[in-house]
Amino acid sequence: MQSEEVVASLKSLEGIHSTVAVPNSSAGFWKQLRAFAGPAILISVGYMDPGNWGTDLSGGARFKYGLLWVVALSSLMAIFLQIISARLGVVLGKDLAQCCRDFYPKWTRWPNWVLCELAIAACDLAEVLGSAVALNLLFGIPMFWAVVITAFDVILLLSLQSFGMRWIEALVGTLVATIGICYIIEIFGLAQTMPNFAEMGSALVRPGFPQEGMVVVAIGIVGATVMPHNLYLHSALVQSRAFKRDDDSIKQALKFNTIDATVALCIAFFVNAAIMVLAAIVFYGKDSVVVKGGNVIAFTPDSDWIQVAYLTLAPLLGTTLASTLFAVALLASGQSSTITGTLAGQVVMEGFMHWRIQPWVRRMMTRLLAIVPAVLVIGFRGAGSVTELLCISQVFLALQLPFAMFPMLHFVSSKKLMGKWTPGWPLLAAGWTSAVLITALDIYGLPQTISDAWKIVSGGH
Repeated sequence: MQSEEVVASLKSLEGIHSTVAVPNSSAGFWKQLRAFAGPAILISVGYMDPGNWGTDLSGGARFKYGLLWVVALSSLMAIFLQIISARLGVVLGKDLAQCCRDFYPKWTRWPNWVLCELAIAACDLAEVLGSAVALNLLFGIPMFWAVVITAFDVILLLSLQSFGMRWIEALVGTLVATIGICYIIEIFGLAQTMPNFAEMGSALVRPGFPQEGMVVVAIGIVGATVMPHNLYLHSALVQSRAFKRDDDSIKQALKFNTIDATVALCIAFFVNAAIMVLAAIVFYGKDSVVVKGGNVIAFTPDSDWIQVAYLTLAPLLGTTLASTLFAVALLASGQSSTITGTLAGQVVMEGFMHWRIQPWVRRMMTRLLAIVPAVLVIGFRGAGSVTELLCISQVFLALQLPFAMFPMLHFVSSKKLMGKWTPGWPLLAAGWTSAVLITALDIYGLPQTISDAWKIVSGGH
């Protein structure tokens, strides 16, 4: 079922399929690594998007370094699942959506596709809000109009696709580097925020929930980590490399995509850890802060921590640079995530339904699905409803996640499909355990999330 017959199906992301040349399997390590590196950088932005910021900031502000081990565990589970996703794409020459279409009953295509579209729109909602908040904080643009402005980034972002995969990877890599540099400066460049590494190390190796409320925030951190669209997308992006189908070439592709995923998601871990560490240093133990004009901002478990962090970093640290760097990193996070959202939308539409439409139309559809609810809620409820919108988006993500993780694990566990490339039992065990744990935590937190979302929709509080 493998080899030519499997690979002969409709190409995933046809415009960039097999467009990046790779050296033969006898080439040097660094030469091959340069050729294969890139897809996981695009994937990594989903692990440091604005949806992650709120939970990381809340965890650091309320519990200092107490939940760093949860960030580390979440990142480790993400590495396992993304390695498996890449393996699926390399070995079968199909992305996850194509596998679901080809190997599952026909009646599953429509519900799977609709759920994927809702999840991608939910992800895009978080990215819209992140970019809009950053524009609001940096330039004073009202949230309503900042959300509207984000609709026009489609023109800039999609023009890059005509330049090829390497240009997309370079832009996203630059945005990820921007996020990283901003946090390096904030944590290591400002004397007021130098972390206590011994205390951080102790927190990493001593897991537990000694304080009330930690479990809820931990569920939020884990739930915001693995994005369902990333599992579809990664299995497609690895096919942008023009490697041969002989055993040596497949073996090398698996090896270097594993390295690519591990390195990129370790970077995502350090960014998420840095967000939590910054919040721990600046906010932990404080109840409020007086900002410019004499206004008092109180810190509560229900605070919109993204906006609170920007408004209070400057007075707490005594420099406006801290707030500016925070907003720039947030903008880079939102913009980099929009690119991967577009590509993921193409993958699931083409994979499940075999529909092909112009990328700018695809992008506008996804963005409108995200912008319309954002504009309506912010228009009626005001700029303070950002956290509420993120709450709604998490409902769709939690519902879709099992429909991405378990089929993927089912396919890679099948010797009939994968042949001798079936992963070893340690990777399969790690993947299945991660999927079960993440799903269980999402289900555990889903009733409260749905309840909160219903209050928002119905106008309650």
